[in-house]
Amino acid sequence: MSIGWIIFIVATIGWHIGMYGMFKKASITPWKALVPFYNTWCMVEKMNLPKMWFFLQLIPVAGQFITIWITIKLVEHFGRFGFWHHAATVLLPFLYFPYLGYSKNEKYAGELVVKNYKKSASREWIDAAAFAVVAATIIRTFVFEAYTIPTPSEEKTLLVNDYLFVSKWTYGPRIPNTPLAMPFVHHTMPFVAAKSYVEWIHIPYTRWFASPVQRNDAVVFNFPANDTLINDPVVDGEQQFGSQTTYYQEIRNEMEQGHISEQKARDDVWNRYGDMIIERPVDKRENFIKRCVGIAGDTIQVVNGNLLIDGKPQEYFPQAQRYYRITTPPNTPELDKEMLEPMGIHARPEQRDIQPFGNNTFLVNITNEEKKHLTIPSGYT
Repeated sequence: MSIGWIIFIVATIGWHIGMYGMFKKASITPWKALVPFYNTWCMVEKMNLPKMWFFLQLIPVAGQFITIWITIKLVEHFGRFGFWHHAATVLLPFLYFPYLGYSKNEKYAGELVVKNYKKSASREWIDAAAFAVVAATIIRTFVFEAYTIPTPSEEKTLLVNDYLFVSKWTYGPRIPNTPLAMPFVHHTMPFVAAKSYVEWIHIPYTRWFASPVQRNDAVVFNFPANDTLINDPVVDGEQQFGSQTTYYQEIRNEMEQGHISEQKARDDVWNRYGDMIIERPVDKRENFIKRCVGIAGDTIQVVNGNLLIDGKPQEYFPQAQRYYRITTPPNTPELDKEMLEPMGIHARPEQRDIQPFGNNTFLVNITNEEKKHLTIPSGYT
């Protein structure tokens, strides 16, 4: 049994044992504390809260936080309003509830104590900040998330540093595999380069209300090969490996450059990088955005540069890129970005948009839109 399941079982038992004692002190029939949902119904009735709070618990994801809020209100009816009391209610209820339920120093105070309590200004700010963090985390995890495009692989459609908001409901929100993590951080803490999460609790891959990806959808996903990577330090101001070169790619590079077997390449990579090789759970792998061209059951072919799905040629999007051959006149300087711009071609040499092909011929990567407005100078073909 994993440590996550052990913690879950212990926490559940502790929560209900503590609530049993708290119900008894609040003059609620104690066994009702052991019945899921019925126990919160009894709390709502005892505290004279609007009944809507009980039904709001049934909302996926957000309902869990409503339940926590109801238990916080019950703790307040024991006269406990401090920040640390509320923190213990949220983080350690399996320890704090038994204390409230069975300590001789703790008594149920009732509604009057709650009505007479007034928060300080500083406490109002703390509660507001905590609410903002919780609300933003829920939205980011289950509703939508903002992303920044880090690389030019989608250029002509999406540019580097473009911002986009991605819906989590299109294919169903995914439950975090590693729920114990810093809010608003993906996998690495800023400035200190340490992991932003711990794997004490690991939840299996689960997606609510899942729906399939459709052909030609633009999809944000966690890069599968990024489960193992080389977390090399920054050298000369640039990250040498990390998300840029995966463990598997480095093995392939070793095989190609050294003409050696996979096992020998694997051993060489481990000998060279050792402790730098790290693993990441699914939800902490790098986020990639790509267009899905094939789904389960499809037969995919690329024939003469044309994509065929189940034998049928696919329509090219206006921003789709293809390589075309351009031949320059004899004794012409090598084709470069500046020479292509008057023709209406915006090339990126760093992405190998221009490749020499021999005999004054070059392969140039252009979009269909650029091809329509292409102006070929005299002597060029």
